[in-house]
Parts: sequence; C-alpha cells; structure tokens
Amino acid sequence: MCKQASGSSVLIVEDNADLCETLARFLEELGYPVVTAANGREALSHLQNASLPGLILLDLIMPVMNGWVFRAEQRQDPILAAVPLVVISGADDLQRQAAALSAIACLGKPIDLNELLPLVAHYCH
Repeated sequence: MCKQASGSSVLIVEDNADLCETLARFLEELGYPVVTAANGREALSHLQNASLPGLILLDLIMPVMNGWVFRAEQRQDPILAAVPLVVISGADDLQRQAAALSAIACLGKPIDLNELLPLVAHYCH
C-alpha cells in the first residue's frame, strides 16, 4: 500500500489527557486537523493505517510505548520516518534527547504556543 502525507494534519502523541486536549483544541481552532494518540503504540497504528500527518508532536515519557521506542519503530519504515517530529517533553537534557531522535525541534513543558505555532504552520500547509 502506498502512503502519502496529508500535509495538513498534526499527530499529537501525549499521555497527559488535559495537555493533549488543550493542544488539539488550540490547533483545531486554527484550522489544523488533529489526531491524538495516548502512547507510541497508538501512534504507530495510526501512521500505519491512515494518511500521514504533516507533523508529529511527540512526548517522550509515556506508558505502553514511550517516545524513544516509538521513534525507533518509526525509523524502521523510511516512509514513516520521513514525517517531521517535534519533541514535547519535560525530560532532562531535552536538546540532546531531541538531537538523538533527529527531531526538527524540541519544546519543553509547559509548551510555549508561540514557539509551536510557526513549526505547525511550516509543516502543515
């Protein structure tokens, strides 16, 4: 099956339901389609079974499948690996973590929406 990026949607992978809902609502109000996943396993399932998002916002510390394992699995498929990734996390040494995951950016928690919005606008046309 050939997969194509939708180019406009954002996949939020975050286990904190309140933060996930807040981010999703904010982006949807700006006109971006949003899909959410509570852990890496849900995110991988979405990526394998739906059109690809323009951008992934990935928390690192989650149950079931954390962000590091998700990224390792995502990188196994070159098509899925090509989706740009922004790390959103409260993890220590965030810059180093994001670089190790080949993320385009990293945003610490609490997330500065003024930093997030230009990234979403650039990758989700």
